Amino acid sequence: MKNGMLKIDRRIDFKSKQQEFAAYIRDPENNPVPADVKGQRMAIYRELFFNNIEGFLSGNFPVLRKILNDPQWFALAQDFFAKHPCHSPYFSKIPEEFLDYLQNERENSEDFPFMLELAHYEWVEMALSIAREDVTAIDHYPENLLDYHIALSPLAWPLAYQYPVHKIGPAFLPLQAPEQPTFLIVYRDEEDEVNFIEITPMTYRLLEIIQERESALAEDCLRQVAEESNHPVPELIIAGGLQILKDLAEKAIITVY
Repeated sequence: MKNGMLKIDRRIDFKSKQQEFAAYIRDPENNPVPADVKGQRMAIYRELFFNNIEGFLSGNFPVLRKILNDPQWFALAQDFFAKHPCHSPYFSKIPEEFLDYLQNERENSEDFPFMLELAHYEWVEMALSIAREDVTAIDHYPENLLDYHIALSPLAWPLAYQYPVHKIGPAFLPLQAPEQPTFLIVYRDEEDEVNFIEITPMTYRLLEIIQERESALAEDCLRQVAEESNHPVPELIIAGGLQILKDLAEKAIITVY
């Protein structure tokens, strides 16, 4: 240092040093400690970075963490940490990056076959809990709901899975998908609590139609469901669907206007 100014060795390739630093922190088993940096110091850096990532994953995927033993879990977290190039500096985006890794990069024949679906289900809960949209339930409903427009709340997501992800836990680990898929609606209510309801295939299809039409008459949506069902008495489907719409409106899963 001269005259209060720091003398910088311009021969140092900082980009190269950063890459060496990051490579070791991500995967110390396959990358050497950067030159001119003490191994003990690098080990501390490595532990801090990895613990942050692992802690965030375990906090956002608690069921997945519970069904894996410690070696399995830490190997999974390490594989993600080493292989996946995260594209966002925000910690809130890590669960989404983890899903991308599971879907496109993870290769392990010993993984549970439902792991991606379970992780997605757990991610949905987090994503809805931090979504910026608000939801407002209506206190009363028009007498003839059929004549009103309906729309799906942005805080209500219809989901279809091969596995019953909402039942999976240490005591229930299905290794084969059941014949019938699982349909759920996950939503955030007026108290900002995230809830889920298991729904029938017909209710799921009704919600799909509401999404596709964006803003349509309730009667039109119900008649499409009735037509697709090929039921001999379509009015029964419409009547049943009308009750379902009222129940969904009470939970602010759909809006009526």
